[in-house]
Amino acid sequence: MRQLPNLLTGLRLVLALFTFFALAGVAGLSDMLPPETQFFYERLAFAAFVLAAITDFFDGWLARKLEATSLWGAILDPIADKVLVCSAVLGLMALHATGVVVPGALILFREFAVSALRETAASKGVRLPVTLLAKWKTTFQLLALGAMLMTACWAAFGLPSDPSVLGPADGGALALLWLATVITLITGVQYALQARRALAG
Repeated sequence: MRQLPNLLTGLRLVLALFTFFALAGVAGLSDMLPPETQFFYERLAFAAFVLAAITDFFDGWLARKLEATSLWGAILDPIADKVLVCSAVLGLMALHATGVVVPGALILFREFAVSALRETAASKGVRLPVTLLAKWKTTFQLLALGAMLMTACWAAFGLPSDPSVLGPADGGALALLWLATVITLITGVQYALQARRALAG
C-alpha cells in the first residue's frame, strides 16, 4: 500500500508517453488511417491525458496520507509532471493545433531552463524552494492542455463542427493556455531571482 503513490507516478509516465505516441501516430499516419481509427486513438490519447492528470493530484495526496513520502517519489514526481506536459504540447504540435506553437514553446523553454537552473544551484549546495504560484503552475498547465486537446480532437467526440460552437471553444482553450504560459513564465522568473540571491550570498 505504501508503494501506491510511486506506482501512480509511474503510471503517469506511461500514460504521458502513450498520449504523445497516440497523437503523433495519428498525425503521421493521417493519410493511411481511416477517420474512425484516427478518432479512436484521439479519444484514447485524451482519456490517457486526463487520467494521468488525475494521478498528479492523488499520488502526492496519498503519499502524505499514508506517510509514504520517499526520495524516489520526490525525484520521480516532478519528472513525470514535465514528461506529461511535454507530451501534450508536442502531441498538439504534431496535430497542428491552432495557436499552440508559441505558448507551447515558451512552456517547454521554462521547464527545461528551470530544471537546468535547479541542477546548477544544487551542485553549489543551493536549494530553491518551491513558490506558492509554482505549486499551482502544473495544475493550470494541465487544465489548459486538456482544453486544447479537447478542441484539437473535437470531431473525434462527435461534437458539432459549427464555427459558432467550435470557435468560442478554441478561443477559450487558447486563452487558458496563454494564462498557463504567463503563470509558468512568472514562476520561472521567481526561480531565477531566488537563484541569483542565493548564489550571490
